Amino acid sequence: MKLLVRNLSRSTTEQEIRILFSAHGEVNECTLVLDQATGKSKGFGFVVMPNENEANAALAALHETRVAKNRIRVKVAQD
Repeated sequence: MKLLVRNLSRSTTEQEIRILFSAHGEVNECTLVLDQATGKSKGFGFVVMPNENEANAALAALHETRVAKNRIRVKVAQD
């Protein structure tokens, strides 16, 4: 299941996101969307978790939690 993670701090790294979601299950892929001109985070990214139950658990546990002073939003990504 692919999850969209929004409202990330510009300083949050892919590794930090991976660790956060790995606490709830296996993470296949974690990508932070970067600005092509500056190379800096745009404040959102995607996490792919192969197990739907684990992905739903991560979504429920992490939506509206604080990460680096920002309240992140997690939802199922639309294709």
